[in-house]
Amino acid sequence: MPVIDCSNLTKRYGAQDILSGADLTIRRGERVGMVGHNGAGKSTVGRILAGLDEMDGGEITRRRGATIDYLEQEPFLPPGQSIRAVVLENLSDWNEARQRYEEVSAQLATGAESLMEQLIKEQSDCLETIERLGGWEREHEAESIIGHLGLKDPERRVDELSGGERRRVALARLLVGQPDLAILDEPTNHLDIDTIEWLEEYLTAEFPGAVLLITHDRAVLDATTTRTLEVDRGEVTSYVGGYAQYLLGRAERESHAERVERNRQNFLRREVEWLRTQPRARSTKQKARVGRAEEALSQSAPERRRSVQMSAEGTRQGKKILEIDKLSLERGGIKLIQQLTLALSQGERVGIIGPNGSGKTTLLKAILGEIDLVSGSVTLGESTRPGYLDQERAGLLDSETVREAVLGDSPVVELNGQEIRAGAYLERFLFEGPSQRKKVSTLSGGERARVCLAKLLLTKTNLMLLDEPTNDLDVATLGALEAMLVDYAGCVLLVSHDRWFLDRVATSILDFGQDGRLELHKGNYSEYRERRNAIKSTKLKTKKSESRAEEPSPGSKQTTPPKLTYAEKKELEGLFDQLDAAEQRRVELEGQLADPALYEESQDQRRAEVQGLFENVVSEIDTLSQRWEFLEAKQTCRVEFEKLQQTAG
Repeated sequence: MPVIDCSNLTKRYGAQDILSGADLTIRRGERVGMVGHNGAGKSTVGRILAGLDEMDGGEITRRRGATIDYLEQEPFLPPGQSIRAVVLENLSDWNEARQRYEEVSAQLATGAESLMEQLIKEQSDCLETIERLGGWEREHEAESIIGHLGLKDPERRVDELSGGERRRVALARLLVGQPDLAILDEPTNHLDIDTIEWLEEYLTAEFPGAVLLITHDRAVLDATTTRTLEVDRGEVTSYVGGYAQYLLGRAERESHAERVERNRQNFLRREVEWLRTQPRARSTKQKARVGRAEEALSQSAPERRRSVQMSAEGTRQGKKILEIDKLSLERGGIKLIQQLTLALSQGERVGIIGPNGSGKTTLLKAILGEIDLVSGSVTLGESTRPGYLDQERAGLLDSETVREAVLGDSPVVELNGQEIRAGAYLERFLFEGPSQRKKVSTLSGGERARVCLAKLLLTKTNLMLLDEPTNDLDVATLGALEAMLVDYAGCVLLVSHDRWFLDRVATSILDFGQDGRLELHKGNYSEYRERRNAIKSTKLKTKKSESRAEEPSPGSKQTTPPKLTYAEKKELEGLFDQLDAAEQRRVELEGQLADPALYEESQDQRRAEVQGLFENVVSEIDTLSQRWEFLEAKQTCRVEFEKLQQTAG
């Protein structure tokens, strides 16, 4: 049953058609993602569905009684209220029913016998309302959601909160309200990875309503959604599956459109040649043929997608790039980093993760020499030239144009030894013609991010420090940024909560753990997460083993965990290499599957072969991961047991 059904929607801003005859439907309980380039109109579609913006034409049918709630990028919160009060706003009917139930119950204890029947009926009605609105645990659930979203003091006034905290309050308020359709516009902005993973699980397993996710976070889309809507050139196209399946579906669709256009061009060439050699058409058949040719001529070719082109202006890198020795940092008397030692090797790309406020940005600023160190040292190599992209996209003057902000008054730029016209360089970042004269003050978040990247990539660097570089970028620009960083000859330190991005760019992960202790893990985010989950699982099993050892059942004998055999030790040592090789094959096959040429008619057999190889390598990775987890847990249990025995001895 549809929660909302839209047909022939139109919306226009100035000369731009945001929607031109778009159709879309969202059904009860669906998890739908929405993607598209910056400025395509995703937020506009969300606001129209929520009834916050008017459409110019078309029809919207909402299920009778259905509630629709929209998470705005800059939400309004009633001033002067606490976090708890704002979040519980959406439980007003539940609170009213519970309060009336308590009042009626008190009256029943002391009321007159003549009113007993009426009070019992009213109490029953209140009970029915409470159950219909989610049962007795709604307030506890609300407090749990507040905690999971990192809002530590529910009694704080919302007036005191940062922009990121205000968005989390608005998200908690929406989730607690459990609307029939939740429209979430960039819900993962300002969330750390642990919170994002909790949100994924909550939306997938616990949230009862339908969800429309407007986000550039590809990992969230892939984990949460079962259908993907693409907003492009005024149209809304639906694809089955999450983000990875959407990419395959779009590639096949574009390949089909290219085949149709080639056929049209071939038809036109034949018909134009015929028209040139024939006298003026007189017969009915001749006139019909001319009509078909004119109809084909009137059709426009499919527009090619514009994409950002990025390349970095590199410089020579010495043997010493960056060395951090026993670094400790504080902020406001709070210890953020304790005794960090780190040395970068050539070509290394380190992804930095951790909870909000843990000190990730502070670390980057310490490397740049912008803050004082409590102890330790930070040493840049003599030839190290850092470049910095800050999270707030600062350093831009609102009064300047895009061209002035990036290039000043220079008519040309030099990039990798070649001179490029200033206008042509900006076109690489999708600033064409008049948009190069736009004032910085009028730019969207995505446009500001592209301006900062265009400016950064003109400087000769060999060490990039990137603070949340993926914020506000659409998926096409993210892909270009990933490709540029992978090809970058220098080193990269990047703070990010985008797991898809970290998987494709990072060669190691620096994790902000508890008490300011940082740990460096080789490999991308998925490899780090697998090891972390295996360690957690092992610790849990060990804890259970210790508990059983401390309290043996009467007459039972203590069981000694078995050691790894020689063959198992050798197998464990080689599993990482096998997993790495399998992951490389998976990435290569993903690249082949994303190539539109693979979906031409002549490639049907090859496409089936590649798809089969891809499914086999995914299965192989799963098998190897499970085997590694089993052997690692077995080895850890034995080590922990031997430690326990030594302590007891």
